[in-house]
Amino acid sequence: MQSIAQTLNESQLGKEVTLHGWVYRIRTSGKLTFIVLRDSTGIVQLLSSTKSLSEEQHKELSNLTVESSLEVSGIVKEDKRAVTGYEVEIKSYRIYQRNDSFPISRDLGEEFLLDNRHLWLRSREFTAVLKIRSTIFKAFNDFYYGNGYYQVQPPIMVSTATEGGSTLFKVPFFGEEVSLTQSSQFYLETFIFSLEKVFTVSPSFRAEKSRTRRHLTEYWHAEAEVAWIGNEEMMQIEEKMIEYIVAKVVEENEEELKLLGRDIDFLRNIKAPFQRIRYADLMKMAQGWGLNLKYGDDLGADEERDIMVHFDKPVFVTHFPRSLKTFYHMPDPENPEEILCHDLLAPEGYGEILGGGERIWDLKQLEQRMAESNLDTRDYYWYLDLRRYGSVPHSGFGLGLDRLAWWIMKQETIRDAIPYPRTIRRTRP
Repeated sequence: MQSIAQTLNESQLGKEVTLHGWVYRIRTSGKLTFIVLRDSTGIVQLLSSTKSLSEEQHKELSNLTVESSLEVSGIVKEDKRAVTGYEVEIKSYRIYQRNDSFPISRDLGEEFLLDNRHLWLRSREFTAVLKIRSTIFKAFNDFYYGNGYYQVQPPIMVSTATEGGSTLFKVPFFGEEVSLTQSSQFYLETFIFSLEKVFTVSPSFRAEKSRTRRHLTEYWHAEAEVAWIGNEEMMQIEEKMIEYIVAKVVEENEEELKLLGRDIDFLRNIKAPFQRIRYADLMKMAQGWGLNLKYGDDLGADEERDIMVHFDKPVFVTHFPRSLKTFYHMPDPENPEEILCHDLLAPEGYGEILGGGERIWDLKQLEQRMAESNLDTRDYYWYLDLRRYGSVPHSGFGLGLDRLAWWIMKQETIRDAIPYPRTIRRTRP
């Protein structure tokens, strides 16, 4: 047994191969039946005829339906008219299952395809999406392992909020109530006092009632925390990571990108360093583009889209007003009303894919910021302990891997970039 991809080369011509897969397309012309077989590696045309098979066998193969599963053995031939330039003339076969009519076709609406995502995953387009996602996830891990980081496993059920209590999913827990994690940041900060450089890839959950093209209630979150570094050093690490991931996708998934219609040359130009723009300066630029934005306004999906259509590389937006960010961000010593943080916005109108910055590491300063946010310090006793015992400067980030994949593949919505999207209106399948 071998894969279709291994079959599609001149060294296989004239040889007998055994393939397993599913019927992608089928058509009959006189006494010939052409079956396009797919597996995880590609597609190839099969030929069924009474030259190599009995009338009964040929008829059985001719009556197969889309997504029927089978095993075939046959001789590899070159045929320029075939979909991939090669054809396998069937000598023997085994049908595992002949389907009734497969319910998925191209002319069906988005909601139907979402309801039947478990079947739509088989499409060549979504197979390409899944392969690119696999490359992205692996490349993220490889980059940080290759730079001396340790992967850690923080909890999913937590008792403290990182981003705000109004967006927490509450879960009953043996007579008490806990929340599904919004971010692993606080726990990653605990690990830096033993491992110094750490990362994790795990699901995060936010109960945001947003219906934008980029919001999910459950998403894959890649996060890192690093001891002894500041905001600028963190950005330098992140931009190298993004460049590395994009380059890996271009290297390993060129065919998948072409299938999705992605401009590969555009991706090849994604090179560090990325431009840094202070929030205040960005507001002035936005006003020059005719956008109704002023200093102090938060940037949502619409605003970021209108801004990022003007850029062809990711951009770091830095030094947000302290009123727009959560309590743990470090105020800028030169201007305490702004903080040492950054959002990384993807070009082509895609907007924020990453947020990070320098953390407050002084106990009194952190307690003051928590008081300003009306937080009960007793709920964060363990987080404050990190500032009591050997505290050090440190920085970190959180990257939405689904958003990164969405942009790299240039999909219409983030739902097109994840196999089973969870939104405020969707929990099935």
